Amino acid sequence: MKQTINLSVNGKDWPLEVEPHMALSECLREDLALTGVRISCNQGHCGACTVLLDGEPVNSCLTLAVDAVGKQITTIEGLARDGKLDPLQQAFIDHHGLQCGYCTPGMILSAKALLEENPHPTEPEIRESLAGNLCRCGSYQKIIQSIQAAGGETGGGA
Repeated sequence: MKQTINLSVNGKDWPLEVEPHMALSECLREDLALTGVRISCNQGHCGACTVLLDGEPVNSCLTLAVDAVGKQITTIEGLARDGKLDPLQQAFIDHHGLQCGYCTPGMILSAKALLEENPHPTEPEIRESLAGNLCRCGSYQKIIQSIQAAGGETGGGA
């Protein structure tokens, strides 16, 4: 039996009718057409569905839409402002931190949470923050360099 909920996504409130068991990832993709939220493993192993929930990265495939009520949800689509990419998004482009792009939204959102907490993370801190995000193309070093550049680091890292 569907229930009416209100989700705050990327700064906008959305009234939605959802099944109580609906995953947040499905709701964001299917009901709000936010396709930057990837659906891959549906088990919380890959991080492709990562969104920020009150600023913290979560696997939206493991989070029920009804459990996100009253919280601020940020998807990759919500990072750009006034037609301008977030500096972290731009750093991924400038430093070749993406290949196929499938994992990129989740990587960027996990990195965004890290940089909000620690603007100048070391390479081990970056690797730890990305532990739940898998890149099947293997561009981890470029991803790390992109995050370091966005955080004010230059090259190699610690």
